[in-house]
Order: sequence, then structure tokens, then C-alpha cells
Amino acid sequence: MTGLDLSGKTAIVTGGGTGIGRGIALALAKIGVNVVIAGRRNGPLGEVTKAIGKAGGTSRGIVTDITDERDVRHLVEQTVQTFGTVDIVVSNAGTGGSGFIHNHSVESWDRVMATNLRGPFLLARYTLPLMRDQRHGHLVQISSESGLEYYPGNGAYGVSKHALNALGEYIQRENQEFGIRVDTICPGMVVTPMSQGSPGLNEDKCLYPEDIADLVIWLLTRRPNVKIGRPVLIQTMENPWQ
Repeated sequence: MTGLDLSGKTAIVTGGGTGIGRGIALALAKIGVNVVIAGRRNGPLGEVTKAIGKAGGTSRGIVTDITDERDVRHLVEQTVQTFGTVDIVVSNAGTGGSGFIHNHSVESWDRVMATNLRGPFLLARYTLPLMRDQRHGHLVQISSESGLEYYPGNGAYGVSKHALNALGEYIQRENQEFGIRVDTICPGMVVTPMSQGSPGLNEDKCLYPEDIADLVIWLLTRRPNVKIGRPVLIQTMENPWQ
């Protein structure tokens, strides 16, 4: 059975300038989706939009701090102004924050929670009313294996990802009668600029952004009545930590 045709739909991808977000943005553009790429740095955004344009796709980069309500509101407003609506949201932007709970500074704790939880909330806050009005929409959250397991020393990062999984479940239950779906993906170790060069990491045994992008496309193109449900764990067969 062929999947849904997403050509002409519009997606917002946060953290889309590098890593997993970049892979997802490129994959969406390849199947005809208009992609709005949000990130903190203009340089990486420009590189991705240029790559999409060379491949014949349509995109726009918007510098955005997803922890800032005004920035998120501006992101959504500009997306609607450019492409007419928002059909897909991929909340991918995230930041690390390891360490034992009692060793975290309040500042580092707040920073992780702001990026990994407040950001996806704000994006949902400003896109869900549009999706409810049009009675369709799809939110994809990029969480982590750390959102399913409990690794001592994983600190604020692990807590934020557990909370992100719960946020997705609440959004799904509150909005599915409006034709809105939510999928949360929990990847294991992925080779990204943030993880490259980590001591003891065998990158040949890791996931790559393209693996996550393939899963995102598969989830987005299911029939509208198909709900995957709980967070989807994607990991490697072999332990990437030597």
C-alpha cells in the first residue's frame, strides 16, 4: 500500500541546520514538502536551504530561539505568511545536560528544560490552533532513548526527554478528534556534530541522521487513521560504546 502524498504540504523543522534536523529537512524536501527550517545560526540554515534548492525543493530558513515565545510566534506567523498553513511540525532542537541531579546548577537545569521541553511546548502552543481549525496535522517529536531508560548521571537531559514523551501523549489525546497525530521518536546514539569525537564512541556502530529521517517519513506517510501510539525506540544492534 502506498503512503500518503505529502507534496505541497508545509513543515516546520526545528534544529534543522545540522544533524538529525538537517537530515529530516532534506528528506521532507525530497518528497515535495515545503520546509521551514528553524535554528539559532543563520550559516547552517543557509547551507541547508541552498542544498534543498539545488535539489529542486522549496524551503526557507528562519533564525529562531525556540525557548523565546516571541521567536516561536514569529516562526509560525512567517511560515503561514509564506506557505499558507502548517501541516507538519518536527520538534527536533535539543541540548545536552548530563551529570548527577545534585550537581546541576540551576542555570544549566533551566537551560536544558527550556530547550528540550519549553521549546516543543511553545511550538505546539502556536501551531495546534491552526491544525485544529483545518482538522489535520502531524507533530513529530525527536526525543531520546534517555526518555525511556534511566541512566544515572544523565541528569537534566534524561528528565527533559521523559517529560517530552509525556507532552506528546497529552497532545495526542487532546487533539486526535481533530485529525491530529503525534509521534515521538526515541533514538539511540546518533552521529551528529554534538556527538562526534566522544571518547569511546565507535561511529561505525551508531545511527545516522538519515536513519531517523527515514523513520520520520514512514510515520508521516501512514494513512490518517493509523496511530503508532507510544514513543518509538530506534537503536543499533551493536553497542556503539567500546
